[in-house]
Formats: sequence, C-alpha cells, structure tokens
Amino acid sequence: MKKRLAAFLFFMLAHTCFGQVPNSYFLPQNINYDPKIPTPQQYLGYQVGDWHIQHEQLLGYMKKLAELSDRVELSEYGRTYENRQLLLLTISSPKNLANVDKIKADHHKLVEPDKSSGLDTKNMPIVVWMGYSVHGNEASGTNASVLALYYLAAAQGAEIDSILNESVILLDPRINPDGGERFSSWVNANKSNNLVADPNSRELNEMWPGGRFNHYWFDLNRDWLYTQHPESKGRIQKFHEWKPNILTDHHEMGPNSSFFFQPGIPARTHPLTPKKNIDITELIGKFHATALDKIGSLYFTKEGYDDFYYGKGSTFPDVQGSIGILFEQASSRGHLQETQNGNMSFAFTVRNQFVTTLSTLRAAKALRQDLLDYQRNFYQEKSTSATKAFVFGGGNDKVKVWEMINILRQHEIDVFNVSKDEVLDGKTFKKGEAFVVPLSQPQYRLVQGIFEKRTTFEDSLFYDISAWSMPHCFNVPYSEAKIAPTLGDKLTKNDFPKGKIIGNTTYGYVFEWDGYFAPRTAYELQKKGYKLKVATEPFTGVFEGGTKNFSYGTVEVTFGSNQQADFNALKNLIQTLAERDGIDFYALQTGLTPSGIDLGSSYFAPMRQPKVLMLTGAGVNPNDAGEIWHLLDTRVNVPLTMSDITQVNRMSLEKYNTLILSSGEYSTLNEEKIKTWVRNGGTLITLTDAVEWAVAKGLSPVKIKTIPADTATAKPYALAERYKGAQQTSGAIFQVKLDPTHPIGYGYKDQTLSVFRDNNIYLEKIKDPYNAPLIYTNDPLVSGYVTERNKKLMKNTPSVVATSFGAGKVIVMTDNPNFRAFWYGTNKLFLNAIFFGSTILSGVRGGDED
Repeated sequence: MKKRLAAFLFFMLAHTCFGQVPNSYFLPQNINYDPKIPTPQQYLGYQVGDWHIQHEQLLGYMKKLAELSDRVELSEYGRTYENRQLLLLTISSPKNLANVDKIKADHHKLVEPDKSSGLDTKNMPIVVWMGYSVHGNEASGTNASVLALYYLAAAQGAEIDSILNESVILLDPRINPDGGERFSSWVNANKSNNLVADPNSRELNEMWPGGRFNHYWFDLNRDWLYTQHPESKGRIQKFHEWKPNILTDHHEMGPNSSFFFQPGIPARTHPLTPKKNIDITELIGKFHATALDKIGSLYFTKEGYDDFYYGKGSTFPDVQGSIGILFEQASSRGHLQETQNGNMSFAFTVRNQFVTTLSTLRAAKALRQDLLDYQRNFYQEKSTSATKAFVFGGGNDKVKVWEMINILRQHEIDVFNVSKDEVLDGKTFKKGEAFVVPLSQPQYRLVQGIFEKRTTFEDSLFYDISAWSMPHCFNVPYSEAKIAPTLGDKLTKNDFPKGKIIGNTTYGYVFEWDGYFAPRTAYELQKKGYKLKVATEPFTGVFEGGTKNFSYGTVEVTFGSNQQADFNALKNLIQTLAERDGIDFYALQTGLTPSGIDLGSSYFAPMRQPKVLMLTGAGVNPNDAGEIWHLLDTRVNVPLTMSDITQVNRMSLEKYNTLILSSGEYSTLNEEKIKTWVRNGGTLITLTDAVEWAVAKGLSPVKIKTIPADTATAKPYALAERYKGAQQTSGAIFQVKLDPTHPIGYGYKDQTLSVFRDNNIYLEKIKDPYNAPLIYTNDPLVSGYVTERNKKLMKNTPSVVATSFGAGKVIVMTDNPNFRAFWYGTNKLFLNAIFFGSTILSGVRGGDED
C-alpha cells in the first residue's frame, strides 16, 4: 500500500516538478507509432495537460487524423445551440471500415429477436462507445480523448491490430462543446506561468453558471432518455444505429477523491437491469484495476454512485442490452490543484482517463463474445409483467401526445394505433386519438422503465431522481392494460397535429388555452399588436354550423373599437399560427352567446403582454433558471431579460411586469425595491426554495412548515449519512387537486394533476381557500421515494399559493413545473402565472362602477 501511495503521489506531482511531461507519461511504450500521424503535441503546439483544449483545436485534430489515417472515419451528428459541431469518430481496422455498413446492419440484428438466432457471434466485432465530458468543466475526459484517438490511429503492433480487427470503436470526444468551451476559456485565461494550486485561485473557481451545463444551463447527462436538446437527439440516434455493447462515460468529481469505476452500489441498481449486467461490469472492472495498479493510481468501486435513473449516460445503456460504465476522476479543475493527497496536476487526471480508455478496449476484446451473446439474449427474453400494454392519448392537448410518440419512436419503441375505442380504468381511449405500446416487443424493458410507477425500493438513497413516469410527466391520459388491446396499424410517421380555423367571420376569433403552444400563439398575437382577453367564466360561442361550449381560460381575439384594422391580415396570421402551434381557432359570428358570458363582458379580462425579468448569477441555481430560459426562449418565443442580483439592485424595474425568482439564495437582493415594484402592480413568481425568501420578507402570507427534529434514541454513527440522505425528497411524482377555474389552472380540465418535487419545503394550510389552486391530495405519492414523515408533512397542503400585495401579485410554487424540459404536463402552470398573474384576485370588475 505504501508503494502504491508513493507512486500515486509521484505521478500527481510529476507535471508540477518537472514541467512539460513527455509522451511516455501518457502513451504505452515499447511499441512503434506511425510517424505520418502527428502527436497531439505536434499538432497543437503544446503537450496534453499543459492547456485545456479549445473546441476548434479539438475539431481540427480529429479531422486531421481522420484525413491521414485509414483507421478513422468522422461524421457530424449534430450542432449545439451555439452552432458547434458534434463529432463521432468510427475507428476500426481498414478492412472493417470498408465493410462498416454491413457490420452495423449485422450488429443491429442482435437486438432483433427474429433475426439474431442465426448470427455467428464468434466472428462478429464488438462495438464500444467512448463518451467524454458531458459536463463541460470535467475536462480530463475530452483531453484524454485526444490521446485515445492518437493511440488508435498511430499505434503499431499485434495488440492494437487485434483490438481494431475485433472492435468497432465509436469515439465522442466532447459531448458538451458549449459548456466545454466556456470552461476551457476560463481556466486558460486565468492560468499563470507559475502554476497556482491554491483552491482559492480564480482559475479554480469559475464564474456562474460554470462550464458544467450546455447553452441553456442543462445537465446533458440527465437527458439521455427524454432527449430534449440537440446534443442528445443526435447522439441517441447514433446510439440506436449501432447499439454498442459497452458505453463509457468519463466524468470528474471533487478534487479530494481518487478515481471511481463501476459497478456502483449494487442495491441502488434499477430492478429492470439484469444481474448479469452487474456481473459483467465487475469483470470489466478488473481490467481497470489492473491498469490503474500498474501506474500506481488510487481508485474505488461499489461506492457513492448508482445505476437507477435511466436518463443518465452510464445507466441508459443498461436497459438496452449494453454495459454502461461510469468513470469519475478527481478533478484538478484548472491546471494544478492542492488536495489532501498532494498537488494534483491536470496531466495526471488526463492520464487516468486515458489509461481506463485502453483498459476498456482490452476488456472488450477479452469478453467480446460474452458481451455479444449477452446483448442477443437480453433481447430474446420476454416480459413477465402482469401489464401487457400501455395505452395513452386523447385528452385536450394533441401536442403533448405527439411529443411522447416522438420520444418513444426515437428509442426504437413500437407504437400502434388503437384498433377501436377502448375503455380502460374508466377512461375512454378513442380510435384515431389513442395509441398502444405493447410489452411484447424487444424494447419491453425500456418501455417499462419509461411508463412504470414505482413506490418500493431496496435502498432509500438516490444519486438522482427516483421517478420519471412519462404519462405523468406529460399529463396525458393512460392506462396499464392487463389484457393487451387489439393493435391497429404500427406508426411509421408522426405528423405534427396542425390546427385550423373553424368557420368564417368578420367579428372575432377565440381559441382554447388547452394546447401546449397556446401561450406561444398568444404572445405572437400580442407582439403583432392585437389585444387579447381571457374568459374568466364559461360561455357558449356561435360559429358557422353550430355552437360550442368554451371553458375558463378561453382567449378572445377581436378588433374591438379599432374599425380600421385589416381583418384579412388577422385571418392570415391566425391561419399560420393554427398550423404552426396546433391551435384551433373558432370564428364566432356574434358577440351574443346562447349561454354564459357575452364577448363584451367584463368577465373577459384583459391579458397583459408579458415583459419578463429573471434573476440570475451567483446564488441562483443554473439548472432551474436554465429550464425557464429554455421554455420561454425555445417553446413560447417570449423574450426573457436575465440580470444578476447585483445588477437588479441598481437598475430600474419599471419596464417589467413579471419578475421570476427560480431556485436560489437571494439574501443580497434589495427587498424594499422588490416590494415597491410589486405594490405598484408587478407579478412576482417564486419557485421551490426561492419561496423561503418571499415568505421571510413578508411578500407572501404563507407559512413554511418546520421539519420535526429527529428525537429517536441513539443510532450508530455509521448510519448517519444514509439516514440523513433518506430524508431528502430527491425527485418524485405527487398528485395534487387542481382548481381549473383559477387562472393558474386555465387550460386544464381534470381536477387532479401530477407534479414533480425535489425539495422539502412544505406550506401550512392557508385561511383563504381561494388562494390555493393546487393542493396535495390526502395520499399524494404517485411514483418515487418519499419518507412517511415527508408524505405526512405534504398531504392536504398547498403546492401553489397566489396572493395580492398592494396592486401586484405574488405567486409561490413549491414544486418545479419545468423540470429538465421534459415535464410538459406542468409547464402550463408556470406560463399561466406569467400570462394571467395580473388577473388573479383582481377585485371589482369593469362595468360594476355606478
């Protein structure tokens, strides 16, 4: 042990003590390298580890080696939000690359039970996917990918020939270019000639939001399942084209740790993952241990990390007949960092990632046929679940159903039309509107992983969320069918459900708020200068050929007193919006309604065009703020001003009518300034732990429950971490009672709704029941893990409270309605707060004055 620690410290300090490290520090020796292939140092002008590679440098080197080597092919699989290329390199022997399309097609047959039996796995190449630095500030992975490509392109000898002949290697050098570029620019700009290891150094402390996230501040490592971002969409398409046998996911962790490789904690593996997966992962781990022992690096396994949430890069493959492997390297963050193990250089961290890249390839070669057979057997197994199919669809929003189908089909999940109207669990699923996902298909495990509700667990600690059931995320009607319905046609395409104009008129139009993109439609009309009003009471409208009942939240578009307006221009605009956003517009013939309010009624409240400001910067959670930015910018097309707290404290707020405080810490925010702004008519929206600030400052009358102290008798110290961790609500689905007559509930028809919660903020019951449009049910847990204590604290308490403060409104939301961009079902709650916040509790209506 002493010898290993001494070697570990030597390698950590090597870069510090001796300056630029030689190639021999990284690369296997006693072999030859093709001289026509430039080393990273020859191409870049510096040694790996001396600087953090910029994305254009990375692209240049990858393209150069693809040009020079007959072992390397390169393709672009997408572009980031900031228009940076996403590359995938296919690496194998020249013979394999010449036949790569057939190899891919044959390999894909492994996951097709009707074709896989006849495959000769003894002679098939294995497919290994190497993915680096999904978190942009975990840079050792990306910089190691440069060494990996050089070795695979230039190394000579029997070992590399054997690996290339028996493998197809897919190398994704930087999964998150936008975050990676943000980070590399920071550390390079703040690097000194004399390296500074002090953790207080500016170099080692990025400015907010940091390089971990993509352009919209999302953690792309949580997007493998629901694929809401271009980086994920392109990558998943390639994944399913190839169905790799092994996928590696290279990360970093805190600087005072060492090196982790999977398996993680066995009890925290998702039950749908076969035990054989863990057994193979352990076998592969022995190759990593041997390689790290050889260079004297410390490491650990079966601790700290799990394989539960299928939306993570290292867990997603486990439900695909693949082996996902997470690597976590202690991070130097910059170029050198002082740690409890000594000064750690960037070069040292890169070396460990490169060494385990090579050990993965050795393991893949040694276990090649075992891995190929495992994947074939994985897909030949059949579901034993009592549920035979999931049926979903209908409801009042076709767009959400459309997006669900997009995600399912992207993962090669078969989706069918219902062949006839079906009644299941008291719900009617109509032919032409509803769909069936049977479990009698190769991807049945993934289908279960997407649809299932789970409330019992072997372990009570979770590295990530414990529930993500798709129908509840989308708020779409569904049923678990114990007898599979008769299947209709299999879907081969999924056209967007365009809307239309129903009837003709020269009077006015209305549209319902039910559709997902209704807020986008409304804002476009407002931006074009049209005045909108929202129905705060139901009514019956008259259009060509009949009448229709309209509910709360229906939006009216008329010229009103503006007789000079161009009605044809409005009709053309509405036609465009109907098709773009999936919204039906009803052309009303008259303002006089057979029942309910008339179109000129004061119960049609004016809709204020949103002018939104969101606080950002130090103290604010980038994930939650990014979700809001992404929603407004990419789905609703509402301009969002984002300003740091320090800037907000000194600027005028007069031009904004809506202020958003997402999850964060706001102790430095000027409370008197915010109070004055709200009193003057502004709408303040606070989410999750920002609610605590609004309550503490007296902006909202709600009270937050005190979490009871643990008064139990003495417990073993060794259980403290597990016990405290289990008290956290890390991410689960709960049911609330919803008031569809309240402006926050406009567009919803059902009186229950599934919401996502990942915090322990619970509100006391309020005196005025009209101020709480969402209240947890008496038995709120739908799916996921929550302690009995927390469930008791939650039941029958408000989830959302909306109150007046002077002439303004304060809306507090304890849950996250925009979680990770895939929680489509509650986005509308948040958008309603923006579009209708000012109409809440508006007091005396126009026309009531004497």
